[in-house]
Amino acid sequence: MNRVFTRVASLALILTSTLNANAGEPTMTNAQKAALTAVEQMTSAFQNGDIDGVMQSYEPNAAVVFEPGKPINDAAQLRAMFAAMAEFKPQFTYSGHDVHVAGDIALHIAPWNMIGTGPDGEKIKETGLSVSVLRKQADGTWKLVIDDPNGSHLMAD
Repeated sequence: MNRVFTRVASLALILTSTLNANAGEPTMTNAQKAALTAVEQMTSAFQNGDIDGVMQSYEPNAAVVFEPGKPINDAAQLRAMFAAMAEFKPQFTYSGHDVHVAGDIALHIAPWNMIGTGPDGEKIKETGLSVSVLRKQADGTWKLVIDDPNGSHLMAD
């Protein structure tokens, strides 16, 4: 009887330690990974000054909130804003990604840091909270529908 108890207890201990080792490291579904990849591709295109690549990351009529409370969904205005901001040679880092998927809609939330260079050569540093909504396309890819890199303004004092 003691051997059976010892084996069961050992198995329970191993199972518990395995579950605890994986806690905090959630695995993403394929849909979550695909939505995150879309965000990463847009970020990469933006950092590289590839404005066509940036624009291809968005659905037609997508809304981007460059300034809190003032979304822009005109493609020509979006292109001009991204081109102007790319002049600062922005480099982004994210401190994590939270991706939730419901059917063909995904929500991406990520704190970010950006370092760039102003026209005068001065370093520019910004931080924020990106909140984005993506939609799965007929070909299986994901595109941004709403992109608000200023979500942290709601947490300001």
